[in-house]
Amino acid sequence: MAKYLLRAIALVYLLFLLILPVGLIVWQTFGDGLQNVIDALTTEEAIHAFQVTLQVAVWAVVLNTVFGVGVALLLTRTNFPGKRLLNALIDLPLAVSPVVVGLALILAYGRYSTVGGWLESAGIHVIFSLPGMVLATVFVSLPLVVRAIVPVLEEMGDDQEQAARTLGAGAWQTFRRITLPGIRSALGYGIVLCLARALGEYGAVAVVSGKVVGETQTLTLFVEERYLNYEVPAAFAAATVLALLAVGSLLLTTLLRPKDGN
Repeated sequence: MAKYLLRAIALVYLLFLLILPVGLIVWQTFGDGLQNVIDALTTEEAIHAFQVTLQVAVWAVVLNTVFGVGVALLLTRTNFPGKRLLNALIDLPLAVSPVVVGLALILAYGRYSTVGGWLESAGIHVIFSLPGMVLATVFVSLPLVVRAIVPVLEEMGDDQEQAARTLGAGAWQTFRRITLPGIRSALGYGIVLCLARALGEYGAVAVVSGKVVGETQTLTLFVEERYLNYEVPAAFAAATVLALLAVGSLLLTTLLRPKDGN
């Protein structure tokens, strides 16, 4: 009896917290027909928001994948002073508000900071442009690839890698032939999580982007701008796309999640 009660509580909780709000957005989106949705998503501003979102997400995934694999190998295959500190710093983005991240990036790379001023003089604009949005997204999604790979590397151990080196394999060959096949599912899981986080990021990007329509507006910022300007159909249409992307990512992570014992 108790287990059925717990199941009912969990389902009701999810119904009112997740399923009902998302379902209402989808319902409102298609309430006036599919053509209105297509019209809302094919405006110049909407297409530009899709392009900016895709650019930011791809850069964030690439940078976090390279960083995540490297740091995961560093944490599991080597011992060095400060290892525990590095391990703790990896999780820092999970504890810091995205708005704080955005403000910190402005202080560090704004035109009136030392580094930002030097970059501006070199013609590199970070804040209120694409590089700043990429930095903010990379920061908030930093732990996802690392935390997906580290447990798998620890479970694998390094016996096979040492055997490969004993037989004359180089570092890259050992990684490509031994390590990478072992972490393939976990790496895919981390990449999908990172992509989903990057596509839906709002807080940090809102601070560093300046929210310039047609220039630094991502899809999440597009939703906010259209909603505040009473262009509700466009806001709901873009929100539905983000929700569908999130559902697709969830299904992919379910397929790629490393199984116990593998």
